Formats: sequence, structure tokens, C-alpha cells
Amino acid sequence: MLAIAELDYSTQCDQRLAISFSWQAIRRTSVEYISIRASDIIRQINRDLFLPAIQREFVWGTNRVERLFDSIMADFPIGSFLYWRLEQERKDEWPVYEFIRDFDEKSPHNPLANMAGIMKDVTLVLDGQQRITSLYVGLKGTYRYFHYRWRKTKLYLNLLKLPVPNEDSPEEPTYGFAFREGAEPTGNEPQLWYLVGKILDFEDAEDAKADMRASLKALTEEQRENANKLIGRLHNRIHTSSVVNYYQERSQDYDKVLQVFVRANSAGEELEYSDLLLATATAKWETLDARNEIHELTDSINKIGTGYKFGKDFVLKACLYLSESNKDGETVYLPIPYRVKNFTRENLRIIENNWESIKESLTTTVRLISRFGFNAKNVVAPLALLPIAFYLRRQSHPSFDTSSEVKDAEAQVAIRKWFIFSTLKKAFGRSSDTTLTRLRGILNGCSPTSAFPADELYKSLGIEPQLSDAEIEQIFDYVFHGRYTNLVLSLLYPDRDWKDAVFHEDHIFPKSQFQVRPLRNRGYDDARVQSYIAKCDQLPNLQLLTESENLSKNATPFDEWIKTRDDAFRERHLVPKITTYGFDSFEDFIEARRCLIWRALKQL
Repeated sequence: MLAIAELDYSTQCDQRLAISFSWQAIRRTSVEYISIRASDIIRQINRDLFLPAIQREFVWGTNRVERLFDSIMADFPIGSFLYWRLEQERKDEWPVYEFIRDFDEKSPHNPLANMAGIMKDVTLVLDGQQRITSLYVGLKGTYRYFHYRWRKTKLYLNLLKLPVPNEDSPEEPTYGFAFREGAEPTGNEPQLWYLVGKILDFEDAEDAKADMRASLKALTEEQRENANKLIGRLHNRIHTSSVVNYYQERSQDYDKVLQVFVRANSAGEELEYSDLLLATATAKWETLDARNEIHELTDSINKIGTGYKFGKDFVLKACLYLSESNKDGETVYLPIPYRVKNFTRENLRIIENNWESIKESLTTTVRLISRFGFNAKNVVAPLALLPIAFYLRRQSHPSFDTSSEVKDAEAQVAIRKWFIFSTLKKAFGRSSDTTLTRLRGILNGCSPTSAFPADELYKSLGIEPQLSDAEIEQIFDYVFHGRYTNLVLSLLYPDRDWKDAVFHEDHIFPKSQFQVRPLRNRGYDDARVQSYIAKCDQLPNLQLLTESENLSKNATPFDEWIKTRDDAFRERHLVPKITTYGFDSFEDFIEARRCLIWRALKQL
């Protein structure tokens, strides 16, 4: 069977190619595809149509949902769906989830479906979840997201926008769909916003038009005609046209269904192992709901300090790394490679038995690095946290991160230093599984009460706990918002209190001053202009400021702003002592600060 994957509707050209491929595939196979209307899908959702635990969460933004509806209105095919018919007598064997109707970025998790009162076969969606959820949210629900503030929106259609395709830019939408907080017009273009979900209230298109008659009275004849056409077209696309085809897999063999799911999703949203493994764990854990537990832990550690962006993959990797069992009197650890075969029923039971200690050690680890000043911007090698979590698990010390005991304080310093150097020297590369296994062996060989074995770990990684001249030279090439830039900048403030504070990467000499024309107007030759522009974004012209400091500084020329700072600020930010801080002395400043940074990195 050739399953048709979730398609990307970023351009109308892509849609034509995608559907051409879909129909060619259908013709080459003997499977039966069934046509279905959007209104039928809406009626089936959370009654006959559910999601298996295999499925990832809804990830489409408002823009993609709007484009999906635009494609439907413009008669562009939206691909095929893949369903799995789960027989009634087996429906209690697998966790089943509901589709989200009211999407909230802050809480995106699908609720567990209650199958107790359903005495029939159910249909689970293997491929098409993003599109079906988009239809459900657009026609029946809401979409809450953050943009400067939290906004709870619904999908509207501008009845006064003329549907004129842009032949020069086929990716541009033809119709005026938009998620909005209300129907009130904004801007100067002609607008009459129609709540898209209202179209479900009318069996007949003429009734939908009649319902809007009073609202159209004040419009011109041309506008009324356009509005009525759009209402009629929307009604047709939702109630009459078969907008999609689906194939239904009837096998009750879970392994086969997993294979079908992988193939169906191989060309759609990037498939993470965690989506499969989480489903498998959910089906095989005996007392806990794996999906909820892992989601809750992921959400919990991401809220520590100023926030992180750890994914389910990281948490599941930690499960493999931190779980242990006793076999024939010996402690045995699970294999680390992130493969489906390592998530056997026996291994999943071991993970479940270790779950409380996994949560505790991982949470303590993230709290610890948060105290060190590490956040979502500078934790660029999350796997380096796993050996730390393994060490803390063996310590059985949930308050280690706040402990001031001499032994713990010395271990904290050693851990911070090891995390910095293993990250900066990129010790966790392609062979990370081999590296992690080796480090776990070293940590396991130490006494649970021993100090953090930094020297042995350095030796195993083949790195030195210091930066060479060549490595520092490479660091000076790091630029504004680079992958490792925030990390290096944070190292220049060893005594800073990072607790719950947000720090911004800031150009010491404001970036707005580094434009070709203004530089030439200063009388600089081409070589000096290029030198200034090249050095503007480099490390010596960057610092970390608190949010309030950055807002107050804004684009103020540095020689003016530095007068408002005291000596402690200058020392903290490694501001060199030079004759003048005027713009003409920028290169002198960069060279002097480069020396101060070099010295600070050497003293790490």
C-alpha cells in the first residue's frame, strides 16, 4: 500500500504537484479511496473519528490553517487521509485521544477520549490530523496564541475581498481568510468579516445568503454580488463538494499499523521517534499514563527559570539513560540508541519503575543549570545534561541545586565547568550514543557518595578543562545571535545572579550606526567601512543586558550612554579604559575589549 502523506500547502504549485502524485499513486494501487465532504468530517470528529496515541500534537500555525481554507475555496486538492478502523472488541487495548476544538498554544495537548460508552468500531486518523484539526478549529473552534499579548481568535472570511489569484506569486492566498478576535474592520481596505463556522448553520446556500441580507444593504451592488458569491462558494465547499479522499486500514496488527504510520508520515511533518515511542510506551505502561507523564515532565522542566525548549525526544532519551534494573544481582542499564527495538515491553516496564527517580534527577539538573545562568538560548547541547542527571540520580539528593554544603558546592563548581567545556568543545557530536554510554560507565563505576568525576570525564571525552589560544581565536568569530554566542557571553559574568532574569544580547556600539552611507559620510574609506561593518556583530561588540537596561540603552550612542554607568558596571561588562568612547574610536575599543575577553576566557 502506498499511503499519501500529510501535504504542505505553502504554494498552489505544490498543491497541483501533490495531488497529481496522489492520484497517480491511487491508480497504481488496488486500494479503495472514499470521497468525503468537510461537513461530514466535522460531524464525525470525537464521535466516530479519534486520534491514536501514535499521533503527534497539533502544530500548525494560524497561517497554515488559513491557507488550507484558501486551498479548499480555490478548488485546489488538499491530499488524502489515512484512517485505521479499530474493532470494538480491541478499542480498549489502545489509548485513544480526542481532536482539539479550541486550540491553546499554552496547553496544546489532546485530551484522552472516553471510550466507555462507545459500543462500536472507531476510526483513528493515521495521516491527516493537522488538516482535520485545522478544519475543526476553523469551523467549530478557536485558536489562542501569543503575539505581544494572548489573543483568542476565530476564523473569518472577508466578503469584500475580490478573489483574484496572483499569477506572479502563486503562494499568495486568493481569498481573505484570517484568524481574528472579532468582526470589527481594521485598516483601510474594504472589509466585511464573516464568521466561517456560521456556514454550518445552514443546509441551503440561499438561507446563508438570506441571513446576511441586512448586513449587505449598505454595500454597493458590486460588493453585494461579491459577498453573495463568496457565501455560496463557501457553503458549496463545506456542504456539497467532496474535498478529500481517504483510505481505511483495517488490520488489527499494531506492528503493521506502526509501519503504515511511518510510511504515511515520511513526507509530511517531520516524524520524531518520540511520537512512535510515546505511543508504544502509552500502550505498554501498566499503571501510569506515559503520554501525560512525559508531556507533564517536558512542560515542567521547560518552565524552570526563564524557560527552556526541551522536547519529548530529550525526555525519552533520558528515560533510556537513567533507567536501571537488577538482573542476577547486578545493576543493568538500558541501551541508549534511540530505536524502536529498545522500547520493548520489558524495557518500558523498567522505565515505568524508574519514572519517579527520572523525574527527580532531570528536574534537579535543569534547576541547577538555571542557577548557573544557562537558558534556552545557550543550552546548545542538551545531551550533555544526561551525565549530570545520572550523577545526581546516584546522589539521591533532590535539593542538590540549592545545597551549600562544602562537598555539594565543590561538585556544583565542577559540574558547571564540565558542562561549559564539553559544550564549547562540541564533545557531543555524531557518535553521541557511544559517548554517553562511555560516560555512564565512568559515573556508574564511582561511589554514589564520591565527588563529581570531572577529570575522568574530560579524559574520556579527549578534551582539556581549559581553552587553547586557537579555540579562543575561533570563539572571537562568533556573531550576534549565533549558536554558541549567548553561551560564551554568559561565561563573562561568573558572579551574576541569573535567577529568573531575562538577558538580551546587545550591541555595545548600536547596530543602527553601522550603515554604509552614514559611514561614508563620516569620511571613512572603503576599507574602514568594511572593517566597521564586519566587526559590528562580532563578540567584542556584544554584551548581555537585562531587559530594562537594554530598553533604556536602545540606540543611544555608546559614548553618551556609558557616562550614565558606574565603575562596577564597566568592570562587570569588561568595558576597557580608553581615552575616548566616540564612534571614531570603535576599532580601538574592539581591540582593547578583545584583550579583556581573552583574559577572562583563559581564567575559566
